[in-house]
Amino acid sequence: MFSTFCYTYNLFFIFWLFSIVNLVWEASPLKANVKTKFGRRFKIETVKTGYWMPGEDYLEKISEVVKNRVADGDIVVVSEKAISVARGFIVDEGKIKPGLLASAIARIWMRIVWGYFLGRVCHLMAKNIERLRNYPLKEGGAHKEVALRYAGFLHALMWGSEGGIDGSNLPYAYVSLPLENPEEAAEEIRRYLKVKLNRNVAVMIVDSDKTYSLGSFHFTHRPKPLKGIRTLFGFVAYVIGRFLKLRRRSTPLALTGAKMNIDLALEIAELADKTMGSGSGRTVWDMAEKFHAGLTGVTWGMLKKMEHKPIVIVKLCSYERKT
Repeated sequence: MFSTFCYTYNLFFIFWLFSIVNLVWEASPLKANVKTKFGRRFKIETVKTGYWMPGEDYLEKISEVVKNRVADGDIVVVSEKAISVARGFIVDEGKIKPGLLASAIARIWMRIVWGYFLGRVCHLMAKNIERLRNYPLKEGGAHKEVALRYAGFLHALMWGSEGGIDGSNLPYAYVSLPLENPEEAAEEIRRYLKVKLNRNVAVMIVDSDKTYSLGSFHFTHRPKPLKGIRTLFGFVAYVIGRFLKLRRRSTPLALTGAKMNIDLALEIAELADKTMGSGSGRTVWDMAEKFHAGLTGVTWGMLKKMEHKPIVIVKLCSYERKT
């Protein structure tokens, strides 16, 4: 409790400083130069599949759906969430007993600090702020306990997707864990497609958690992003990026089979993630509303009925520097 209070006190001081920085930032000529200096044209092909269950042979699934669609030089973009679920990197929070710290985070930090302060600072939608003010203590406490165990304290203070831990598009009280080594997973897919289809493609793994850009400096709250993107202080990176209204794009976690500027990788990740869509919902609350179920009432069967697009094929048509 005392630790949580100290972080709250320090946070108010930090955001007083951010307010000053924001005033300078709004007037700075650097803000006008955040957008990329490159003109690019892409052809995006969405690949629809069924829901990937735990234990699914996702390598064969990917190979089967892209075999007549990819050519040498294409980029196959795959959702990290889908791979994590197929690999069985999931935790049943219904079996987790929250400790005192996790319960305090759920009751005080989420309901009060996020619900009445950080939610507004980060320009969250009104409905999400209201959800945070009524943050579920039982389910939320268990979720924060998982976040503390697998992601750490600073990530557990996020309002969602703590360190890449995600409960959307999963049934009951399950959440998915982030990949331990995204680059290794991407290389495994690339090699499989090379052997199976005799195609030299690049493979990118992406996550919908955002990377924020301040000129050529890119940062995220998400652990283990692509080289060139920095992970900063857990939830603090999210708050800074949202508070300053920095340019935000989906996060590439790995890229094999090609080399490219980090800004181009971010652009491709954002386009691919938008094309994939949010499946049954961006948040657990959205998912529950879509299925007219409780927060832990969504079933595997419900998810299987939904359209899923965990793969996108990106064909780079041009790459020209603007004059």
